[in-house]
Amino acid sequence: MKPFRVTAVCMGNICRSPMAEAVLRHRVSEAGLAQYVVVDSAGTGAWHIGEDADPRALATLRAAGYDIAHAGRQFDRQWFDAEHPLAADLVLTMDASNFDRVSELAPDDLARSRVEMMRSFDPALVNLAVGDPRLDVPDPYYGGQEGFTEVLAMIERASDGVVEALPTLLDSASAE
Repeated sequence: MKPFRVTAVCMGNICRSPMAEAVLRHRVSEAGLAQYVVVDSAGTGAWHIGEDADPRALATLRAAGYDIAHAGRQFDRQWFDAEHPLAADLVLTMDASNFDRVSELAPDDLARSRVEMMRSFDPALVNLAVGDPRLDVPDPYYGGQEGFTEVLAMIERASDGVVEALPTLLDSASAE
């Protein structure tokens, strides 16, 4: 069986989405699902293709016990094509703007159904509708270190919810 691919998406793929990739990959491994689930990340923009994650994001991850080897990438419409090597089964966007941009790239309703807000998996926020600002993971890029710490806490809570949902998502994917 082809692994289930989860792709975290933010704007530039240097702050939020690499943080989500590192946390999710760690949580998936802890849950014993690493052989079934591949986690990666991308951005909606091309500004940071090939670049490492923001040093503040990396420092925040390392201080919390996570690590990541990273090179920025841009999410592309082809990632919805099941035959593409980076085909995403679940796309976790960091804010409403990213959600809208990725949804616009989706070629059909089935592809659009694979796009979710990262924080919609946070157990305290599961009943909120897309577009509710409480689902946004704020971009810490223009702020200080505290923003990266807050973003990490948001991502960790949501990642726990993603991992809890994975058995159901894996069952649904294998039925398609």
